[in-house]
Amino acid sequence: MMAPSAQELEGVLIVDKPRGITSHDVVARLRRALGMKRIGHAGTLDPMATGVLVILLGKATKASQYLMSRDKAYEGTLRLGQVTDSQDADGEILASTPVPLVLGAEEIAAAMQKMTGDQYQTPPMFSAKKINGVPLYKLARKGQEVEREPRFIHVSRFALVDYASPDARFVVECSKGTYVRTLAHDLGRNLGPGAHLIALRRTASGEQTIAQAAPLEEIEKMGVREVRQRLIPVWQAVPSHAL
Repeated sequence: MMAPSAQELEGVLIVDKPRGITSHDVVARLRRALGMKRIGHAGTLDPMATGVLVILLGKATKASQYLMSRDKAYEGTLRLGQVTDSQDADGEILASTPVPLVLGAEEIAAAMQKMTGDQYQTPPMFSAKKINGVPLYKLARKGQEVEREPRFIHVSRFALVDYASPDARFVVECSKGTYVRTLAHDLGRNLGPGAHLIALRRTASGEQTIAQAAPLEEIEKMGVREVRQRLIPVWQAVPSHAL
């Protein structure tokens, strides 16, 4: 039976997701820690990704559709010269190619700039997207590959921060549903030697930023009163016209 004090929690909680667990794992751990069932999230992060995970408590779960639709911002690092089956560091290496010495920061930055704007992106096989009710990653683990329909996305910014071969640090601002590891994979293909994502941190989801986030382990140790003090009211996170 849920404690009455926890049952009353309602609002938006910004969690700094740790690396190595799923977004669903975060929800499950918070359900245990807070003793309440009505908890959801607005926007999945891959296991290797960290940063802003928007958690919805109580009646705030009704706002999930709006909050999931917000644009996202990330900081990441990609490694040139290696292609993996998952397009990130959690996958198996499929190919290794020497990175040309002539490939410099200017060429990488220019290639990133060309990948901004409206476009269609094909979801990777290792993703939670479902085909006939089955998540793609389950098919991928069986060695199966199926045709995926490209989805419309918008990348408003894809910019190089630093390059120390073979690793390039970057920032991305994009619409919902954008796979940043696919951007990294496609950039590597466009440049020639291939690439995969080795680190990713979400810094913002809509108006909710990393500055508002608390680490998951820290939240798990908080009392209900402390958690309540961190909650963002739904009316503040979601404009009235969106409800």
